[in-house]
Amino acid sequence: MLKIKKGDMIQVTKGKDAGKKGKVLEIFTAKNKALVQGVNLVKKHKRQTRQDQQGGIISMEAPISTANLMLFCSHCSRPARVGFKLEKDKAKTRFCKACKEVI
Repeated sequence: MLKIKKGDMIQVTKGKDAGKKGKVLEIFTAKNKALVQGVNLVKKHKRQTRQDQQGGIISMEAPISTANLMLFCSHCSRPARVGFKLEKDKAKTRFCKACKEVI
C-alpha cells in the first residue's frame, strides 16, 4: 500500500523542485511515480489540431518519483513520515509519525 494517495498535499524533498508543495493529481503505481499539480513542469510543443484551438509551447506537469515526495501534515505544518495502524473496526488508517494525528 502506498503512503501517498490521490488528493493528498505533498512536499518535494529532492530535485529541482525541492521545497515546493502541491496536490497529487494521479498516482502511477506500476512506475512508482505521481503527477503533482505545479511541480516538475516541462515544456511541450503542441500543434493546432482544430481551428479554435491554439498551438505553441505549453507547460505541463510530468510524473515525479514517489521517493522524492513526503506527505505534508496540516497539523504539524511540515512534511511528515507516515505510519499505518489498525482501528477497532479493522480499518487501516494513515497517521503522522511526528504528531500522531490521523491523516
